[in-house]
Amino acid sequence: MLRRHSCLAWFSGLLIAMHFGVAPAAAEPYDPWPGLAQDIFNNRAMNDGAGVIGIEMPVRAEDAAIVPVTLRATLPPGDTRRVVAITLVIDQNPAPMAARFELGPEASVSEISTRVRVNNYTDVHAVAELSDGQLYVTKTYVKASGGCSAPAAKNAEEAKGRLGQMRFRQFARAAEGPASGAREAQIMIGHPNNSGLQMDQVTQLYIPAFFVNELRVWQDDTLVLAMEGGISISEDPNIRFTYIPNGAKRFRVEAKDTEGHVFRNEWKVEGSGI
Repeated sequence: MLRRHSCLAWFSGLLIAMHFGVAPAAAEPYDPWPGLAQDIFNNRAMNDGAGVIGIEMPVRAEDAAIVPVTLRATLPPGDTRRVVAITLVIDQNPAPMAARFELGPEASVSEISTRVRVNNYTDVHAVAELSDGQLYVTKTYVKASGGCSAPAAKNAEEAKGRLGQMRFRQFARAAEGPASGAREAQIMIGHPNNSGLQMDQVTQLYIPAFFVNELRVWQDDTLVLAMEGGISISEDPNIRFTYIPNGAKRFRVEAKDTEGHVFRNEWKVEGSGI
């Protein structure tokens, strides 16, 4: 009886609003971030990330399946803390935690770029954890949709043939020598990184999720960067980052995927003299 009364009251209110030309109030859009912050970060306190962590993405993505994102650690001069980890959260994606990057204690990684899938118009948060345990958050807004269910760019046979193939590139930053000062490097891995939401165009069945979920990069035996990835990382994962050389002779990379494959490779460091 109470429910019937409530429905009648709502309907009466709607008729009155229509009679007087007043539009009914729109419902507030659902914001998943408070729940995500609680689930992913155990409801830890978060500080304003301005001046500590930056995030750069296009406001409107050209292709929702490969949206570029750059994360920047921007601690002010004189701050003796360091960024221990950066977590990327795409709020409206089916699996919102896109990636967590652990930064090597000696590598001075200050910038990480990759490509992600975006499933709906959404806020995207970057959360930096500092060496004193404090969390700092910033966000941006991206207009894109359908990225998680977009068909793969490569067919299954082509993707299978390239599975685990790695490419490594090094870049000297502007005004820096080849073996001193900040450098940039890029790791590219051949992998379909299926999201589990894509449909086989022939069978009309969903393709099971199959993606790179771990990546580790070392200078010799010193960790530069580690990534815990999810379904939001685009096909053929591509990670570009800055670092400070430590005199190592080789770069080593190890990646693992959700089916237990392990991919390893190593490359000579340019200017190492070997």
